[in-house]
Amino acid sequence: MRTEKDRLWKKINERFVKAFVTYRLIEDDDHILVGLSGGKDSLCLLELMAKRAKIQHPHFKVEAIHVRMENIDYQTSTEYLERFCKTLDVPLHIVTTKFDAQPSEVTSPLTSARSKPPCFLCSWNRRKQLFNLAQELGCNKIALGHHQDDLLHTTLMNLIFQSRFATMPARLKMKKMPLQIVRPLCMVEEKDIARYAELQEYEKQVKLCPYEHSSQRTEARSLFEHAERMNPETRYSIWSALQREGKMVEEY
Repeated sequence: MRTEKDRLWKKINERFVKAFVTYRLIEDDDHILVGLSGGKDSLCLLELMAKRAKIQHPHFKVEAIHVRMENIDYQTSTEYLERFCKTLDVPLHIVTTKFDAQPSEVTSPLTSARSKPPCFLCSWNRRKQLFNLAQELGCNKIALGHHQDDLLHTTLMNLIFQSRFATMPARLKMKKMPLQIVRPLCMVEEKDIARYAELQEYEKQVKLCPYEHSSQRTEARSLFEHAERMNPETRYSIWSALQREGKMVEEY
């Protein structure tokens, strides 16, 4: 008889496979760098990717990167991540960097030139390290652990704060470099990952970031939860709209 963990893994894996087939996120001869923050989402993503790579259909190679931010206390045990990756036979690269948490004029292709909040600066600098290492290793794709809830919350954030209907796409092809960003967990619900992480006994991150509970994303999450209480079909309504408008695969 299947255990709860087995049933949950089957459900998550089926949605993972459906996502990478639907949006062509993983293909033969891909060399993929997985962003491993140490949180439940990235740990689940790496486990899915590593186990799928061993099946060799499609045939692809996986490596992982963990970026440590010197001035933000949001850490996971390096020893644990090394053991986790070793168990999955995935090479792990650990990079340490930092950033100025004061408002800055750092700009991004997806944002306007204005002062940026600390959460943006932290994410921007982490992403920079991923791009640098991916190019050094000759990877053609970077996989991030954003799940369906992340994409839906981002949609609300963009509507409310940016006046546009958009999200983090399942696949983003870069025009200026031979890289694509893929999100293989885009069809997986956060609650399923959270429960699986508990059953699988993933080691939890130590979250001491001073900006953890004061971001626009936190507000968008609350709004989404309120919308779901109003209409239990909210998740599927927003997701269908994103698909209908072609927001899941983009090129920049």
